[in-house]
Amino acid sequence: MIYRFRIILDTHEDVFRDIEIKASATLEDFHNAIIQSFGFDGQEMASFYTSNDLWEEGEEISLFDVSDEPGGVRIMGETYLEDVVDEEKTRLLYVYDFLNMWTFMVELADIAEAETGQIYPNLMYSHGQIPEEAPQKEFIAEEIEDDDFDEEFDLDPEDYDNLDFDENWN
Repeated sequence: MIYRFRIILDTHEDVFRDIEIKASATLEDFHNAIIQSFGFDGQEMASFYTSNDLWEEGEEISLFDVSDEPGGVRIMGETYLEDVVDEEKTRLLYVYDFLNMWTFMVELADIAEAETGQIYPNLMYSHGQIPEEAPQKEFIAEEIEDDDFDEEFDLDPEDYDNLDFDENWN
């Protein structure tokens, strides 16, 4: 089986690649296809994350195991596409270069039969040029009124004696 993916750079401009790859390929094979199709040198750390319909980050699947204990994280080279993506679970997030945070939305668009003579992975379509620098992320926090915070945690900022603060904390 062949998986056809659209990989979209999280930016205002339309920058995406359509790649087809064998369902039995590892996520490391897919990682290599993505970095080549976008023109990265491949020298940086990267991770895939499982995702849902709202593009929320799930389980990390890392290029290398950098966890505190060996085996604490799934590894791309040991994880197959068909074990992570299917007709029901079609979305992944991909982050390349954790200093610059190149972030991509990866979506399974189609499942097809392999074509005789075709070499996979295959870059089917390329649209847009990657910018010089990674797009900046806007992290927007929910605004909380001071009164709401105090009520939620039953705090009275004027009552210092009952705030459970240890005066000798250091």
